[in-house]
Formats: sequence, C-alpha cells, structure tokens
Amino acid sequence: MVKRFSTFLESKHDLLLELIEKLSKKFEYISILGTDCEGKFISVSNKIVSVTDSRWQERGFVVRVFANGLYSECAFDDITDVKETSDKIIEKVDVADQLYKAIYAKQIKNEKYDEEGITRFLSKMGEYTDVPIDEVIETSKRIIESSMENNEYIIAANVGVEYLKVSKMFISKKKDLKQVYAWANAGYQCIVNKNGITKSLRGGVSGMSLRKTIDDFEKIIDKINDDATSLLDAIKIEPGVYECITSPEVSGLIAHESFGHGMEMDMFVKNRALGAKYLGDMIGTNLVNINDSALENKEVASYYFDDEGTFATTVELIKDGKLKTGIADAIAAKKLGILPTGNGRRESYRHKAYTRMTSTYFVPGKSYLNDMIKSIKYGFFIDSYQSGMEDPKNWGLQCVALVGKEIKDGSFTGRCISPVVMTGYVPDVFKSIDMVSRDFKLLGTGTCGKGHKEFVKTAIGGPYLKVKVKIG
Repeated sequence: MVKRFSTFLESKHDLLLELIEKLSKKFEYISILGTDCEGKFISVSNKIVSVTDSRWQERGFVVRVFANGLYSECAFDDITDVKETSDKIIEKVDVADQLYKAIYAKQIKNEKYDEEGITRFLSKMGEYTDVPIDEVIETSKRIIESSMENNEYIIAANVGVEYLKVSKMFISKKKDLKQVYAWANAGYQCIVNKNGITKSLRGGVSGMSLRKTIDDFEKIIDKINDDATSLLDAIKIEPGVYECITSPEVSGLIAHESFGHGMEMDMFVKNRALGAKYLGDMIGTNLVNINDSALENKEVASYYFDDEGTFATTVELIKDGKLKTGIADAIAAKKLGILPTGNGRRESYRHKAYTRMTSTYFVPGKSYLNDMIKSIKYGFFIDSYQSGMEDPKNWGLQCVALVGKEIKDGSFTGRCISPVVMTGYVPDVFKSIDMVSRDFKLLGTGTCGKGHKEFVKTAIGGPYLKVKVKIG
C-alpha cells in the first residue's frame, strides 16, 4: 500500500475549508480539488541513461464554482491566503459571466448538479515504490545487453520506466475526501535490421506496483524481440475481410476506440455520438460484454473518486450484446438527467474535466485460445497494437497493429503480415464476434487524448476475440 498522503495537501486542509466557507456566501456551489503527484521517468538505451521527473508530476488546486447558470473554474499553483484567493476567484467569475451574457446569451445554461451526502475518508491503493532507481537502471541495462547479445538483428534498444505517487483531496460543502495511490509502467523498444530493412517494435507492462511491474517486464522481452525479428520478413496483405483473433491488448484497443470514446456521454450532450441512438439495442452477439471501471482489475487508471469528487463505479457499457449505457462526468450527467459515473477526469489541475475512460475492457468468455485458433480456416492472429482512431459521430473504427501472424487450416504458417490496419462499422464488427476466450489481461502503458489534446492515463484489455474485420 502507499504509505503516506501528501503532507503539502494536508497542511492546506483547514485553509481550504475556510475558503469554501467564504465563497459559499456568494456562490451556489463551490468545490476545490487539490493534487500533489510526484514520480520519476527513467530512460535507458544502449548509449544513454536519463533520470527526470515524471511528465505527470504536478502540485496545485482547481476551484470550481456555480452561479447564475454557469460553472467557472480557477487554477492555482498554491493557495496561501483566503481573502486574496477569494477576491481573485470572484473577479475572474464576474468577467466570465459578462462574456457569457455577451456571446452565448441564447444558449441553454447549466443546472447545478447535486452531490452525495457528507463523506470523510482517506483511501489508499497501490504501492509507490520500493525499487531503488539504481536497480531499475541496472535491470534495464541487463535487458538491453542480453537482447543485443542473443539476437543478431537487434541494432539498438531502449527501456523507459515511469512511476507516480498520486495524492488528491476534494473538498466541498458536503465532501471532504482524500486518496493516495500509485501506478507504474515499463516499456521496451528494439530496432532490428537485415539486408538494409529496418523495423522496430515496442511493448510493455503496467500496474499499481513498481516492483511487480519490473518483475513482469523481464518476462516479455524475448517475445518482443522475436516478433520484431519476424517483421523483417513480413509481407503486405491483400486488402479484404478476414477472420482474425485479436490479442488482449488489441481487443482492448477495439473496446477503447468503439465503446469507450463512443460512450463518453459529454459527446451525447453535443450530439456527436451515434451510439446514443442505439441505447437498449443489440449491437453485437450475446458474447460481447464491455465494462469501464476505475475500481475492478486495478491498473494505472484506478482510483476511488474522480476529479469532480464523484465516487468511481464499474459501468457495464455492453451486457450480452446489448448497449446499456455510457460513462458521464457530473455536468454531462446533469444535462442528460442521469447519475454521474465517476469518469470526470483532468490531465492536471490546470485542465478542464471531461468525461474520460478509465480501464475499458472486454469481459472474458468461455472459449480456449487453442480452440479459437483451430477454428480459423484462413485468417490472422493480430498483436502488438500501435494506435487507434474513433469516429463517434459515424461509428467508424480504425485500429493499427504491427504483427499479423498467418493462420491456415487452424495452424500458424510462420508467415507474418505488417502493418495491420483494421477498419469497419462498429456494429458490424461486434456482430461478427463468435468466440471469446476465458483469458484476461489489462495494459496501461499508453495515454488517451481528448479536447485540446489533453491526456490521461487509461488501461485497455480483455480476452482474445475471434472477429471478422476489414484489413488493408
């Protein structure tokens, strides 16, 4: 477990209560989110070692107020004086109110959302770090040296390890919440060359314990090196629709891009998500189940309450093939007349809160992977995702992976295709899923961007899927 909540935030607690009390005399609603995040990013290559602060490191506060149908926010690197801070907030909100009346007077104003009753608690999740930086560096060097010694085609390799301890405090008239948790991820990339052809491949592991992440990391290196080497002889595919089996990380990418972004309900408010018209409909086979959860299967996007002070939940987006609901931040939920789901997240205290995914994944089924492979007459095993793109308004899907292992008559042929660009209309893709494995894996080495390219940590995953997709 994380041992200690931020002493910096603890020292500000009573001052923030005073600020809440003072501002409550003017505003209908007032809340303060305080964050204190610290960690390191360790980068090791066969030539250079670098240790820097984590890119997610931050310390500060964001104050949200509601008055006259408007939510306004002010960010502060520090709060030291109640009167001075209060005056700044009132001045900024008055300016925002005048701008709104001048420019957006015809738009519908917001309604104030309600909060649960008074709650006071400190929650702890994850393990910060008991791995010295020197040990991380030496482990990384050993991985690189061993890889280059044992694989003649590797010409360069690098390792990146990042970890963060997160303390957050949320205070309003009804809430006084504290949480502290940690996450870590480790990534490896190798560059291979043969006969003038150069390819690269990356992979990684993640979790809420740096020690376990490092231990798990060493177990995946050989597979990445072997897959990278196979890319040197990879061929391009004839575009068409193929039966495929997706690895857990590629399955998770499909979930993220289709019913992750497609079910972020602030997009419902803006009429930018076609999925809103399909609520309650069967959009896949009865084997399809997708959840978004910050509570289950602890990963890099796990927490007890979000950046609006809403308690985290597990949301069943799809149950037995039926589209049930989406995820929502507090403001979007109020506009839609539903309860918030604990998905209001910020890149940092300096950024706006959006409806954001946490861990989005397919729920495991009952099939065995070997049986799934044997059922393929001709198709591919898709692995090593690279990127994805969603189109919530038209419900199109594009997922890119680097490794496609050919399957013929239920067996691997040894041939590889690359790159693998999967596309399709989301309901068509989901209605083709006819086998779901009992395996389960989450991966949280990446990030998700939204709005003005604001990023948060997310995790994706699930079981292996047998699915038909267009590959080009």
